[in-house]
Amino acid sequence: MIGRRTLLAAGAALSASQVRAQQAKVLRFVPRNDLDITDPVWTSTYVTRNHGYLVYDTLYGLDENYRPHPQMVAGHVVEDDGRRWTLTLREGLRFHDGEPVRGRDCVASIRRWGARDPLGQTLLAITDEISAPTDNTIVFRLKRPFPMLPEALGKAASNMPCIMPERHAMTSPLQPVREVIGSGPFVFDTAERVPGARNIYRKFAGYVPRADGPVSFTAGPKVVKLDRVEWVTMPDPGTAASAIVAGEVDWFERPPGDLLPLMRRSRDVRIEITDPGGQIAIMRLNHLHPPFDRPEIRRIVLRSVVQSDFMQTMMGEERDLWRDRIGFFAPGPMATEVGIEPPMSIEEARRALAAANYGGETVVMLQSSASAIGGVAEVGVDLMKRIGFRVEPMPMDNAAMNQRRVKREPPTQGGWSAFFTTFAGLDQLTPAAHLTLRGNGAQAFAGWPDSPRIEALRDQWFDAPNEAAQKALCEQIQRQAMLDVPYVPLGQSLDPTAYRRNITGIPRGFCLFWQVDKA
Repeated sequence: MIGRRTLLAAGAALSASQVRAQQAKVLRFVPRNDLDITDPVWTSTYVTRNHGYLVYDTLYGLDENYRPHPQMVAGHVVEDDGRRWTLTLREGLRFHDGEPVRGRDCVASIRRWGARDPLGQTLLAITDEISAPTDNTIVFRLKRPFPMLPEALGKAASNMPCIMPERHAMTSPLQPVREVIGSGPFVFDTAERVPGARNIYRKFAGYVPRADGPVSFTAGPKVVKLDRVEWVTMPDPGTAASAIVAGEVDWFERPPGDLLPLMRRSRDVRIEITDPGGQIAIMRLNHLHPPFDRPEIRRIVLRSVVQSDFMQTMMGEERDLWRDRIGFFAPGPMATEVGIEPPMSIEEARRALAAANYGGETVVMLQSSASAIGGVAEVGVDLMKRIGFRVEPMPMDNAAMNQRRVKREPPTQGGWSAFFTTFAGLDQLTPAAHLTLRGNGAQAFAGWPDSPRIEALRDQWFDAPNEAAQKALCEQIQRQAMLDVPYVPLGQSLDPTAYRRNITGIPRGFCLFWQVDKA
């Protein structure tokens, strides 16, 4: 027989459980698109990077001025005239499976990230050895001094230099890691995941925030104030806008410009531009196959683009939400208008294409169904047709496009000629992390441009003695990029984010979830 005391205890436990459930802070967030890939090293997509900062941690963090600060490391010592760095991990770092974070986990993670990331490739190229002589130390022996080592290991641009368990980091950089175990402030709940609809993150009870440092961007103590974060995928932005007005979701990452008036009418919704770097829209051309294996053809496309046409389609008529006359560096200290000329007319472009002996090859253009970039792709397809290219549009969802764009086969054999995407302005501020400006051929981002001159100027940039010298080199890089055309800039959007007014702690920059609170 069950005693009265036992029943009362069970009832009390049930009531306490119900109270805890009612008091749990749950934030419902609508990301820009679905999370189809969970490995932030294997892919450069921003939805995966944002997921990565929930689950994983980095050795260093960056403040709002992009200055590095220790994050997973307690500190470092530099010796041998800058050629030896010893990094010491801080106490209390544990992975979500309970295992401590060890130096060998960090070494394997750095090597895997460095094989994929442009800045990581630079770091590894000047590194003689990375080792973990103890469980809490990592040692770099460099060929020459590299003062940007903390910036590299804490870069917030894609790809994310996240720390994984060694067994995961030993996965080929050409293959995604499937299991998601990090040491970051949230645990990815695979049991509740519904691909295409929902991703769940729970507060990691074992996470120990660092005790000091500025609370700024990815730097400083990562204090979690939410019990649970639910990513709700809503392919239709109109549905997401209605949901945030109705209070069914709390935060809409990237609403399109035409829906801003609807949300502004609600006194419970706040619209704010939190990321001053915005997004740079680009058309990426395939340098491996005709017609864009020829630089003179690529230059015709570059000179035909009217950036305002793309930005108005993407962000609407509200001029504060976009900028044109964007070159190969995002607005910032390295940006320049050197080489930017007024666009050609359609008639001029058609004559130039005929004079370049375009052979009539079919241009297979990948069109993502994602709302903002989908409109950009439509403008691009129309422009290419009017110039005189034989165009075959290929509409597909974002996941399918991400899979197809890595194929190097000719367009007639399942490959592609061009696709449209966006990169954060943060990714294009300098040559250091500028993925789409690399000209390293087979090792470059999809499109695979080969430009020894751009690569040589990039190497010189790292060794430049001051910012003025760096700026002068960026002007040279832009002039060369106008000739080689690694990609076609289409303008900068300044994307607002929308959140309910009972949400506080929304960060500057991209979407991070520590410090965020819900009243």
